[in-house]
Amino acid sequence: MRAKNLERLIDVAQKREAAELVIKNAKFFNVFTGRFVDGDVAVDGGYIAGTGRYEGLNEFDAAGAYLTPGFFDGHVHIESGMASPGEFARILAACGTTTIIADPHEIANVAGAAGIEYILEATEAAPVNVYVMLPSCVPATPLERGGAKLDAADLARFMDHPRVLGLGEMMNFPGVLSKDPEVMAKLRLAGGRRIDGHAPGLSGPALAAYAAAGVRNDHECSSAAEASERLALGLAVMLREGSAARNLLHLLPAVTPDTAPFCFMATDDRHPEDLLGQGSINHLVRLAVKDGRLNLSAILKLATLNGPRHFGLTELGAVAPGYRADLALFPDLENFRPARVWKDGRLAAENGRCLYEAGAVDEGKIRAGLKLGPISLDSFKIPARGPHVRVMGLIPGELTTEHLILSPAAVDGCYVAEPEADLVKAAVFERYKGDGRHGLGFLKGLGLKKGALASTVAHDSHNLVVAGANDADMLAAAEEIRRIGGGLAVVENKQVLGSLPLPLGGLMSDRPMEEIRAKLARMQEAARGLGLREGHDPFMTLAFMSLPVIPKLKLTEAGLVDVEKFAVVPLTF
Repeated sequence: MRAKNLERLIDVAQKREAAELVIKNAKFFNVFTGRFVDGDVAVDGGYIAGTGRYEGLNEFDAAGAYLTPGFFDGHVHIESGMASPGEFARILAACGTTTIIADPHEIANVAGAAGIEYILEATEAAPVNVYVMLPSCVPATPLERGGAKLDAADLARFMDHPRVLGLGEMMNFPGVLSKDPEVMAKLRLAGGRRIDGHAPGLSGPALAAYAAAGVRNDHECSSAAEASERLALGLAVMLREGSAARNLLHLLPAVTPDTAPFCFMATDDRHPEDLLGQGSINHLVRLAVKDGRLNLSAILKLATLNGPRHFGLTELGAVAPGYRADLALFPDLENFRPARVWKDGRLAAENGRCLYEAGAVDEGKIRAGLKLGPISLDSFKIPARGPHVRVMGLIPGELTTEHLILSPAAVDGCYVAEPEADLVKAAVFERYKGDGRHGLGFLKGLGLKKGALASTVAHDSHNLVVAGANDADMLAAAEEIRRIGGGLAVVENKQVLGSLPLPLGGLMSDRPMEEIRAKLARMQEAARGLGLREGHDPFMTLAFMSLPVIPKLKLTEAGLVDVEKFAVVPLTF
């Protein structure tokens, strides 16, 4: 982005000088009046100089198409796209998303500060504005072991980076409420900058305390009532629609003329098949338009202006003089698939194809292989030490799980999977020290009748997670992950049906996203052949099965976690 040439913008705005680019005959959306306006948009030096009637050195005839500010994603993990940051940005640009707020806590949990450095370096020349919120929870909780530990001192050196806006999602809300000294140090480090929230289910005085600590938004609302309570306490609400958590339509009743300025859109986690098949923020706009409860003006502000204003990005979010020329041109107001996208006045994408080439980035710092300890059939044995077993009950379309108490069958003094009863085993193996530490549990509701699945995409510490109908296939799946150095695997009868190497931290591929999607599709089809229940994405389910900050029961390498008690609890009793 070039420095803003105020003198030249003043001259171009007054038509003393011809603009570098004029987008002619557009219907541009004025976020301040809420109306589409017929006219031209004059762009110079990457900024909008004026709107109305202009002549330019270069002109593009929009022929009455609809021009909006580029879309804004208020909270996203680049790593969830399973592609490199440059590849991720390529896809987003083609969807009309020109700015994202990225929280790199996935790669930071794997590689520490080197992971943050990698994300910043890899997005320096991206076709999308990538701002970063520093990961506040590495590790996510003291109930698991990841690849790194970042305290306030480790984060402090990034605070002055021009694209770092504040502190990322504070998932450790129990640490906030208990005034944990390390958490307090991170909150103070923000120094008045934005602090992102993550507080599913928090309410009443506890939510007030969380807000009082400086948290200014939340993206974990799953109901309009939750959203309304947060809005009333001064927390902005991100209307999330990701690949895992699909909350947008449930939250729309909380968006009123009074609360709308404090709401904006976010995807959080968006996987390759959804990014390529549905899109990014343009998909959320499409859903809201089809829903019909909000008018188009309100929807477009949720996707463009409100987010930048929340984060203090005063040059983004409008088609108006002095704003950056990040623009998307749509043939219609239903499909929201952009015909053209401009980033800083430069054509970034045309008809679904990004025109930027990702630059070379040093990936050596995050390509470290797995350090799995020995794994054997004995690693999966669960001694029947009591008549009852705590079981994670899956809920389709939700990240939360039920806390079930069951009594599985036992063979030779050990509990076994009962796939015919929709009960399978789960395991999480530590992948950073190679000491063999692992936790075991049971899953109900996955639908797996045979075989096993394994993945190193396992929020947030990204240890190796395995689920299966029998121990032999679970072992084979784990060993395939070891062989490929991190990634995803599907196994049946000890034979690998498919695997996807993710060499960038065990989270991202170095291949084009279209290739990743094709391989994922084949693997998901193989998983369906194992009996996987409709409504579950096999690897998404594994990814969140080990996240001990979302209720009620989750599994880490330390054992079974009761999230509501924020403690490791016995599997059998």
